[in-house]
Amino acid sequence: MKRIIFEIVLVLALAGAGAFGWLNYKSGNANNVKLTETTKQAETADKKIAELTESLEAAKQEIEPLKVKAQELDAVKAAMSSGEVLKDLEAAYKKEKSLSTERQLGLGALRLMTKGSKDPATVEAFKKALEMADWGSRKNVICAAQNALAAAGEKVDVLSECAGATTAKAAANDDKVDDHGKPAAKDGQGDKPEKAGKDAKTGKGTKHAAHWDYEGAMGPENWGKEFPTCARGKSQAPLNIKGPFEKALFAIAPDYKPGPLRIINNGHTIQVNVNPGSKLRIDSMPFELLQFHFHKPSEELIDGKPAAMVVHFVHKNSEGRLAVLGVLLKEGNENPGIKALWAHAPAKEGPEVQPDGVTFNPGNLVPRENEFYSYEGSLTTPPCTEGVRFFILKSQANISREQVEQFPFKKNARPVQPQNGRAIAG
Repeated sequence: MKRIIFEIVLVLALAGAGAFGWLNYKSGNANNVKLTETTKQAETADKKIAELTESLEAAKQEIEPLKVKAQELDAVKAAMSSGEVLKDLEAAYKKEKSLSTERQLGLGALRLMTKGSKDPATVEAFKKALEMADWGSRKNVICAAQNALAAAGEKVDVLSECAGATTAKAAANDDKVDDHGKPAAKDGQGDKPEKAGKDAKTGKGTKHAAHWDYEGAMGPENWGKEFPTCARGKSQAPLNIKGPFEKALFAIAPDYKPGPLRIINNGHTIQVNVNPGSKLRIDSMPFELLQFHFHKPSEELIDGKPAAMVVHFVHKNSEGRLAVLGVLLKEGNENPGIKALWAHAPAKEGPEVQPDGVTFNPGNLVPRENEFYSYEGSLTTPPCTEGVRFFILKSQANISREQVEQFPFKKNARPVQPQNGRAIAG
């Protein structure tokens, strides 16, 4: 009996030992799994810490220049805080009959430094600069004014391309316009060309896809999505010029001078930037010629018919008003002036070209007869700002078919717009 009891106890002891061993085995496996997971988590944490450390170092490197800029800004604000410089500038500007857009913007910037963004006169100065700008010829002016007004809490729709543009100094360097308003590149600087992309509908390559184009998703029919005036404006250009006409009550007189050739392919047209000195006199009032550029076919129609091309001469007076003189180019004999331009016109978009020793007189493209059609219109490219006076000469100049084909744009003309009751003089 004792032997049986001993065997039973031995069996139970062995079973208990086995169970204890099995439990320890399972516990050990569970611990190993937890250890593995903890190790992986630790490795992941180490990687995140390394990434955060790297990001922190990068942020430190970016912050350092900002500290310098902040110190510079503080120094400028401290220097202007007495208000003496502002008083002197305002006193000097009172002697001027009218301020240029850049001077008005500079006045706003000085008030911003002296009085702060919440000062009513500061806000008013930037609003006036924005009103004076022609929404294209001074994009940096517009960006600076819009950003300043936004900082002051004013309700203003800042253009997408104005993000980060805050300095009035940049505006002072932007003194030419192209394409009825787009800033002209100077010596290869200025706005960088937009990256080429593909149109969402056609799949074809497009330039300036983020802004506007003459075909595809950002063609003229869709300009209003990004530039509301293009769709909602009531005095848009170009027009189909047809009678009845009102009688013109004044004359125009182009007075163009030869100067160094400065030609650019800006991605939308071939444009020639003009040095100061050439003018268009409208009822004896001088308008300075800024630039001229080409459209194919002509944007203006005469009784529903386009010309092969048109050259638009863009002018601006001392009050900031724009005037465009249009010369229609009909297909015929070779045009010597066009030949001279096409010889240096860049085939692809890029910076302004200034051939050594080459001069050009814009008057070479203008017929002798100055009879014209006239109407109140707008920029024919975004943002389609209105208040632009158009003068389309009745006499047309020749251009050969080969010269039309040499123009590096297949089509760059905005369709005609509703007349909306506007009078056309002629």
